[in-house]
Amino acid sequence: MMEKKKRSRLFVWFRRMFFGPGKELSFLEEEQVQSPMRSIVSRFFHNRIAMTGVVIFMACLLLVLIGPLFLPLDLSYSDSTQQNVPPSMGLAKVPAEMKNGKIAGISAGTTYGLGCDTDGEVYTWGYTRITETIDLGEIPDEVKEADIVEVAAGFDHCLALSDKGKLYVWGNGRLGQKEIPERARAGKNFVQIGASIQFSAALTDDGYLYLWGNESTADVKVKKEFQNHIKKVALSDYAYVSLMDDGSVKYTGFNVSSAYAQIPEELSEGVVDIAATANTFVAIKEDGSLYFWGNISYGEDDVPEYEGEIDRLYGGRYHYTALLDNGEVISWGDDHFGQTKVPASLAKGEVPVTDIYSGYYQNYAVTADGEVITWGLKGYLLGTDYLGRDILTRLVNGGRVTMTVGAVSVIITMLIGLLIGGLSGYFGGVLDMFLMRVAEVISGIPFLPFALILSSIIPPSVSLTQRMYLIMVVLGLLSWPSLARLVRAQILAVREQEYVMAAKAMGVKEMTIVFKHILPNILSVILVNVTLSFATCMLTESSLSYLGFGIIPPTPTWGNMLTGCNNSVVIQQYWWRWVFPALIFGICTIAINLIGDGLRDAVDPKSGER
Repeated sequence: MMEKKKRSRLFVWFRRMFFGPGKELSFLEEEQVQSPMRSIVSRFFHNRIAMTGVVIFMACLLLVLIGPLFLPLDLSYSDSTQQNVPPSMGLAKVPAEMKNGKIAGISAGTTYGLGCDTDGEVYTWGYTRITETIDLGEIPDEVKEADIVEVAAGFDHCLALSDKGKLYVWGNGRLGQKEIPERARAGKNFVQIGASIQFSAALTDDGYLYLWGNESTADVKVKKEFQNHIKKVALSDYAYVSLMDDGSVKYTGFNVSSAYAQIPEELSEGVVDIAATANTFVAIKEDGSLYFWGNISYGEDDVPEYEGEIDRLYGGRYHYTALLDNGEVISWGDDHFGQTKVPASLAKGEVPVTDIYSGYYQNYAVTADGEVITWGLKGYLLGTDYLGRDILTRLVNGGRVTMTVGAVSVIITMLIGLLIGGLSGYFGGVLDMFLMRVAEVISGIPFLPFALILSSIIPPSVSLTQRMYLIMVVLGLLSWPSLARLVRAQILAVREQEYVMAAKAMGVKEMTIVFKHILPNILSVILVNVTLSFATCMLTESSLSYLGFGIIPPTPTWGNMLTGCNNSVVIQQYWWRWVFPALIFGICTIAINLIGDGLRDAVDPKSGER
């Protein structure tokens, strides 16, 4: 019954806030709500601006409390392929012109897709800008005029093959990505092309492999004894391996000491297909067995159970995707962006699939009726930062840290301020003089210079958690004087009133009178001050993080997220990195101030008339 009444009362408050007060109370009904606390609560819940602040603040609070459960934070995560991606959820959205059975080829790049249709047209989608001046979406005119039959998307460049055997490259060419070997320019019968990080490959039908690009980071040379015997090539980030025409797998480069050159002995014969991720290679033998080698770090060799045989195998950045002979699709490896979560219709083979394309963090499945089904990285709701980290994830987890520091600091401030203000105001005399002089000394300390000095003497051995506790304590210890003065002034005003005199006459202890009789009667005024102090402590913590004393990255806070945006390039080019942290911080702070103003007006109704 009591629960029902509470719900009814909340409903009435909500209705009055947004739809007006309703019917006018009678004299007897009005008399029932004239107790001070009930009057304050009633006035507060009738203040629409204050209630708007409550709703907004509660939304922010729930976001930072519940959000980390759905967006867990990995402090060690960074990805150079995902740097400074703007807000978008269309990184895997294939243009409508390519659908309905017209897809001839798709290649997934870092944050973009590249494709060609049966008419020879080339399309790009997603975020295609590589630098301030290079945009892979700006397809060269000569590529648009040619009939393209195959495409390959690399880290910062694109490769295309025409029906006449001519190769085209566009994008970043600073490290030789555009320098197609002279012998390959005339036009060959190419059967495979590929693009990786700053290097590309093209294989002819007579087994001759062309490689070009950045030779300082990748092994882009081929030993002569292997030329004209290569059947297929698989590219990792900085290496490659070849499937030979005799069914063996060879490392045909010169860096034989690398982990990629340590090919299992079982692959000396009977291999039918090879594929690669960023750091690993896999080979399929005639009997269907899989062999992995390289730097296995993301479960690339953790193959799920499946029935049938693998018909086609493709590698992304840290995952593999395979099409089985029974029509089912499987994926395994890293699942940071859901790239191994195959849609149920594909995993069960319910939808006939004609082609599979996989790369980096996206997968594309083309069905028999021309539909394209995608899974993996679709985009970032709020973009990424300079290390490729999701802004939304860091915003949610950083807000929890910022609010925790602000809340604990306020609690420390309130405990100290109530104790010192209560004792000083009630007892007066020498104790009052001493405590107020201490408060003046504390309030006279310049906070930010003191914090910066403290930051310089903190030893490097102090952990991030200890640093966070230190910030809470410092904020609490230096913020109590104003609250103490407020409490002292309020107690001075009420300590001579009748109920205090009556308590003294009854022999009630002095401490009991202060903390059980006086403080509850001035609690509403204190609550207003504490609410406003919460917003102030949040701002102060963010200021400290911005200046370098606060929580140090990679642990995020709203303050240190803004620290990395302190240059003109970020402000002009990567607006999402500072707009969203500043926006939610400003909204949350304003909401708290609205609540504080609402409480002040509820406690002192005449304050709005002044």
